[in-house]
Amino acid sequence: MANRTITIISVIDVVSALAEGTLDKNIYLLDNNKAHGSTDEGTSELKTKVRPGDVLVWTVSPIEPEVYVGITEITMDKEFCEPEKQYYEGTDVAYWVGQVKKEVDNLQYHAKYKVGTRKDEFPWHLTLIGS
Repeated sequence: MANRTITIISVIDVVSALAEGTLDKNIYLLDNNKAHGSTDEGTSELKTKVRPGDVLVWTVSPIEPEVYVGITEITMDKEFCEPEKQYYEGTDVAYWVGQVKKEVDNLQYHAKYKVGTRKDEFPWHLTLIGS
């Protein structure tokens, strides 16, 4: 089986997140791997199904296009994947990329988001599940 590129997108309701001071009920997670077993698409509890060799790409988008959002950090057990920040060529727009090194069971990992002009980052958890 060929390795897949799986894009994981965080969509953030920036106005509500800033007003409430949390991503709880203000983040919607999606990936392009539902056909291969990812579950809970469009919720805050996405479970992305992966296998060794898959390349993961993380991006973020605001619901309100005039407001800034960005992923500032993704942390997980380096034994499974080492996400790295990269930039689209010729821009300062960042995304994150990592390759799954070995089989995962139910791996929870963490991302931090910069939202609007708020100084503090918003933390959130995401989950990878194995095949």
